Amino acid sequence: MSGRAGGRMRFERLRLEAPRDDEVLVRLVASGICHTDIMCWQYGEKGGVVLGHEGAGVVELTGKNVQSVRRGDHVVLSYQSCGRCRPCTGGRPADCAHFWELNFGFARLDGSNALAANGVRGHFFGQSSFATHTLATERNLVKVSEALPLELLAPLGCGLQTGAGTVMNSLAVKAGQSIAIFGTGAVGLAAVMAARIVGADPIIGIDIKPKRLVLGRELGATHTLSNSRNCNLENNITSITGAGIDYGVETTGDASLERMACRLLNPGGRLAVLTGGSGRDDLPEGRKVVSVIQGDAVPQSFIPLLIKLHGKGQFPFERLVKFYPFHDIHRAMRDSLTGKTIKPVLRIGTIG
Repeated sequence: MSGRAGGRMRFERLRLEAPRDDEVLVRLVASGICHTDIMCWQYGEKGGVVLGHEGAGVVELTGKNVQSVRRGDHVVLSYQSCGRCRPCTGGRPADCAHFWELNFGFARLDGSNALAANGVRGHFFGQSSFATHTLATERNLVKVSEALPLELLAPLGCGLQTGAGTVMNSLAVKAGQSIAIFGTGAVGLAAVMAARIVGADPIIGIDIKPKRLVLGRELGATHTLSNSRNCNLENNITSITGAGIDYGVETTGDASLERMACRLLNPGGRLAVLTGGSGRDDLPEGRKVVSVIQGDAVPQSFIPLLIKLHGKGQFPFERLVKFYPFHDIHRAMRDSLTGKTIKPVLRIGTIG
């Protein structure tokens, strides 16, 4: 499927190249919808593109150099990395030297495009999962058990991994440390669940939507606060903690919330910004603002961890998910934008 900026996306039959030696052809069963997909659709790219980057499906064909998966394996798709640069070889693929080109360049690293014959570009996050089939590599594939509900696992590839990873990897929050999470959408609620898992206390969820705050309490927030116009949010946070906060996670992109979170940081405190780099250089000594990508997660180890935690009932992300037929993608995106649905997942095909 492809479309112009902000216009009605259209479904098309496209010709996809066969997988190269290091590539895998995946038949997609489901794809989550992430805010990044929506932003790219709204603001657009020149020419037709295929979006989607929270795919899950079944391997149909592998290149001759692929070793970790084979035909019939169930897989979750995550972000792409080159596997050759220093961060990648050092176990930090989220810091890949070619992250931007591989995930937002709508092409392979060599500039080629498996959909070129159609005048359309794919390879979004190395997958372009708003499709029935896609090409990926071993670096952005995670093999999962065939006993698990594959369509439910799709959103683990980006948003949920980012929220949980920010708490568990990027910030490395410890038991008894305070954390405020600004925005309780899918990413923020994943951060809330992760904060409960590591034993943070207090865990403060902040949002403007009351229903999300209720869910935040059910999923692990010890306190929830409204960010409505008449609330003195900063004072309310300090009244809970008795001081400032040890950690903050800012998911909304609201500059005023970022500034507030910075003011609230305790000595040694850290704020994770998930919506782009922060230019703040006026923090008191010992405080730090970090821009986080993908929760600094290595998908092949972190996604299985999240699945294990889900199996124990500690990461019940199914409570965020609502399924939509593939052809209802516009309704799914609209429901995400309005907050009606926290994490829409498109049902693309069947497993059999």
